[in-house]
Amino acid sequence: MNKISLPVDMQGVHVHCVGIKGTGLAALVEILYSRGAIITGSDVPERFYTDEILDRLHLKALAFSSKNITDSVQYVIYSSAYNPEKNPDLVEAGKRNIPCMLYTEALGSVSEMAYSCSVCGVHGKTTTTGLIGTLLKELNFPAQVLAGSIISSFNGSCTMTTPSCVKSGHKYFIAETCEYQRHFLAFCPKKIVLTSIESDHQDCYPTYNDIRDAFINYICKLPEHGQLIYCADDKGASEAVLLVRAKRPDIECIPYGESASGDYRITFGRIEDGKQYFSLSGLGELALCVPGRHMVKNASAACALACELLKTEGMRISYEKIARGLLLFKGGKRRSEIIGETVNSVGNSVLFIDDYGHHPTAIKTTLSGYREFYCGRKIIVDFMSHTYSRTAALLDDFARSFDAADEIILHKIYSSAREKASDFSVNGQLLYTETKKHYKTVHYYEEVLDAKDFLIAELSAPAGTLFPNGYLFVTMGAGDNWKLGKAVLEAMEQKK
Repeated sequence: MNKISLPVDMQGVHVHCVGIKGTGLAALVEILYSRGAIITGSDVPERFYTDEILDRLHLKALAFSSKNITDSVQYVIYSSAYNPEKNPDLVEAGKRNIPCMLYTEALGSVSEMAYSCSVCGVHGKTTTTGLIGTLLKELNFPAQVLAGSIISSFNGSCTMTTPSCVKSGHKYFIAETCEYQRHFLAFCPKKIVLTSIESDHQDCYPTYNDIRDAFINYICKLPEHGQLIYCADDKGASEAVLLVRAKRPDIECIPYGESASGDYRITFGRIEDGKQYFSLSGLGELALCVPGRHMVKNASAACALACELLKTEGMRISYEKIARGLLLFKGGKRRSEIIGETVNSVGNSVLFIDDYGHHPTAIKTTLSGYREFYCGRKIIVDFMSHTYSRTAALLDDFARSFDAADEIILHKIYSSAREKASDFSVNGQLLYTETKKHYKTVHYYEEVLDAKDFLIAELSAPAGTLFPNGYLFVTMGAGDNWKLGKAVLEAMEQKK
């Protein structure tokens, strides 16, 4: 089968996108639209946060139909959630012999047109990519950046394009790439940022070695003397580097982290006035306005790639602009996103946060970061596990991941279309039973909104002398329990 590639000049090229509301595809739509493509797309009628992106581009998602494939359509890009033999848009495109590409293949095609860099890893991809884009925007480096979620410092977009990037002919491209089903192998990187490797996506990587080897294969796609920027504090990433060096000694491996040597070694500092301070050996003291030591590591990775890109382009490294860029970063959609804050009837502050963390390591590090950053608050976490295969494989790790929380609420497992519940013995009740073995205050509500009344009562009570700064309520996971935080906040505001 011949490989399909998008044209370098997208001006006036009609691309139809099936599953246009998907986060990755919506971000790619922004990229193609900015390059002059004519975009149409189809999806389900339910409104998603990506509808905000489509609205801004004056695009409307059509219902799936063969009629969407008109004579003017030149390429079709589709989400892996849709079957080319069943989706009416894709069936019609096949009949007409219109080139059809998976989202990941289309992203790979875009990466071939530029000096491309990738951010990969089991944790921290979106935040690190958002930080990179924020820094490059401040540095006015000629780059276009694609993240896997809306980033606040991208003006509410998933993508960022610097003015100098357009003038340079889109010379540099940086994108978040996903390991699921080895999708990142379609990307063509010159530099790679690797945040972490550990067991995940058990439906396609049954063992840790399977997922580790997929990352190694991806890293080995780097050209001769390509750069790998990796977290020296992560066991999986460090192990992969050792194996990569044996296969490809030409690859330049640049570490960052507390245990790193060189310019990107981290020294953690104080937390003060809503900022956490840290130092990098080659830059000096810096600060972030988002919580968590893991965020500092993501910021260090972003600084490393930004500095290495500046060197590649022969530009001066500006400490002032890097420091300013880090402070401008406020997070992304569902990444420690502050939903709102209210005051209960007894005068306690109640802060609402939503986070996408859906792996035991992400839960631990994120909640630990909140404990440091929002000290003096009672932390109540509502967690919804995502996929039966992940929950089954990591059940004990999930059950032990809430050390930094004062109270825990659990629900049914948020299932994936690619799994059947009947194929697994695990469910939300089992996770609740296992979690109760390690923590005293654990509650279970099968449906997310069933916990609403309980939470309103909890958050309306006095926080107590141990928690002089009130409450922090966190919805966490890749499911739809984010609805609970919004519903409780609205109800408490209406009671005032």
